[in-house]
Amino acid sequence: MKKNKFNNNAGLTLIEILIGVVISAIMMTAMYTTYSVVNNSYSQVTDRAKISRSGRDIVAMLMRDIRLAGFKYYFGKNTEGISIADELIFKGGTTTVEQSHDPLIIVKDTLGWDGSESISTTPLDKHDSEKDLCCDRIHIVYGDFDQNDDKQKYKRYKITYYAEPRSNGKDKYYGVYKTKESWEQTAENPSGSWIISCPECYEGELIRDHLVDMEFVAFNTEGKAIFPPPNPDLDSRVHLYNIRSVDVRLTFRSKKEFFRFDAKPNKPRLVKGLGDRTREFVDKYLRDSVVVTVHTRNIGS
Repeated sequence: MKKNKFNNNAGLTLIEILIGVVISAIMMTAMYTTYSVVNNSYSQVTDRAKISRSGRDIVAMLMRDIRLAGFKYYFGKNTEGISIADELIFKGGTTTVEQSHDPLIIVKDTLGWDGSESISTTPLDKHDSEKDLCCDRIHIVYGDFDQNDDKQKYKRYKITYYAEPRSNGKDKYYGVYKTKESWEQTAENPSGSWIISCPECYEGELIRDHLVDMEFVAFNTEGKAIFPPPNPDLDSRVHLYNIRSVDVRLTFRSKKEFFRFDAKPNKPRLVKGLGDRTREFVDKYLRDSVVVTVHTRNIGS
């Protein structure tokens, strides 16, 4: 009896199936690895861009306010015959930082690096070195005019940028805050005081999270750094109206861990400050600094 050649069908052996599975697994692993590398690279690029963009946004805000420092609204006399000299009392020179009307005041190193200490309550000898200090504060005062205000047409505002400790669980960092005050001087309050109850004022508004350091350095008309920085409480008050420019440095940190591995203690990641101040880190976070020079238009002439 003859065999039907059409019924002699050959199939895949077990070895061939296993080889196909192995090859498919290798291809899927390669595709996943490629996807992970591309995705991680994209996340790193976007994280770096977010840090840089947010830093530039805050710097732009700072530049606008610093350029207003010392501005006076010279309106002459209005229809009621009231001049700026009749409206506002100027408090400058040897007054406190809180009461001063000086155009630009810088207070250095208001916090410790770990965010748990304040220089105002912690003696300086408790800190290991200057590297343990961070986060300057800047006060900016400028004038304005509102002819629709029946109480006080000539305005004077104080803008303050400062840092405060923040945390998310065990993750500790700083936040940049901003306060806007207005000088109120009325018949009921002839001596005047800074208030935050005006419609355009606010206190402690959080501008940006994950700050590492905030630094301000003022320069005089000769291009030399003013040290101690301009402050009515210190001997540097002679420089309060001799400021030509201010160097600003803001350093921010990524919200999530950026690098795959911690930096080694003998080869840490560095953050350079303005001058000799340098901070070392051995974690996985990315840090990026924005540095600009802002020329003061209304003081230092």
